[in-house]
Amino acid sequence: MRRTRRSTALLIAPALTALLFAVQPGTAYAADPTGMTNGYYADPNSSSQQWVNSHRGDGRAAAIQSSIANVPMARWFGNWSGTIGTATGAYVGAAAAGGKLPVLVAYNIPGRDICAGQSGGGAGSVAEYNSWIAAFASGIGNRPALVVLEPDAVGHQDCMTPAQISDRNGMLRNAIAQFNAKAPNTWVYLDAGNPGWLSAATAAQRLAAAGVSGAHGFSLNVSNFYPTGQNTTYGNAVNAALKSSYGYSKSYVVDTSRNGNGSDGNWCNPAGRKTGTPTTRTGGGPEMLLWVKAPGESDGNCGTGTGSTAGQFLPEVAYKMIYGY
Repeated sequence: MRRTRRSTALLIAPALTALLFAVQPGTAYAADPTGMTNGYYADPNSSSQQWVNSHRGDGRAAAIQSSIANVPMARWFGNWSGTIGTATGAYVGAAAAGGKLPVLVAYNIPGRDICAGQSGGGAGSVAEYNSWIAAFASGIGNRPALVVLEPDAVGHQDCMTPAQISDRNGMLRNAIAQFNAKAPNTWVYLDAGNPGWLSAATAAQRLAAAGVSGAHGFSLNVSNFYPTGQNTTYGNAVNAALKSSYGYSKSYVVDTSRNGNGSDGNWCNPAGRKTGTPTTRTGGGPEMLLWVKAPGESDGNCGTGTGSTAGQFLPEVAYKMIYGY
């Protein structure tokens, strides 16, 4: 997937909850999923955990277990996930059973990864996607969750026709509406790319057109390597542009899974990168630092992942990323 182009739980009566579903620009959802849970969910079926389970005798296994597999991170859902409502329901149900907050990524927009092609695919039509995302949200239901919505979908508009952009923005606006209606205890972050991709003003314009006013916020640096400080400066600039042009600002989160050594300008399996600050709630700037991209999962057939496919777990890449070499 392409990442750089240019160098208090609150309980509310059901009637009030229904009124609050009509989210206005700049407002947040009625419920705070972080206040309904006790920490973040570490996926026991992550790619890194599955590798460890099958390679206990490998000398790299202990480090990968403690430094990657044990860290709460997102699970990505797409056209590989089977019946999507069943899949998201099972995932958030397992998290809820332990009182933990799950992070999910919705990654199935038609024309997915249209610019780079390493993660190409997605739903076959607007109608298919709208049905898929409605089922995704219904699977979560009233349980608490965080959702990162369609990484790259806003940034990749440079490779799309006006008609394709219009369709994509309509799908994203509808997706946000589906979560508001069907998953009221979910915070949705519409992806906005990273500091090396779009200007803050362009990112704000595209986010607004895609309906970020109805979302809880936006996400930055998904599957990329830019340091947290740079993302904070950029996120604040995007918010300033939103406020200036549209009259509201939004919370934002930063993917820190692979930004411990910063970026070298490359987006596809660059060498020498390092894991970053684990998933946590912050006191300012980004609302949360999240591990969205799983360290060790390939970006595609490129760089240190030559010969691999996007999403494939590469233990040597994961091991080196722990230590930053």
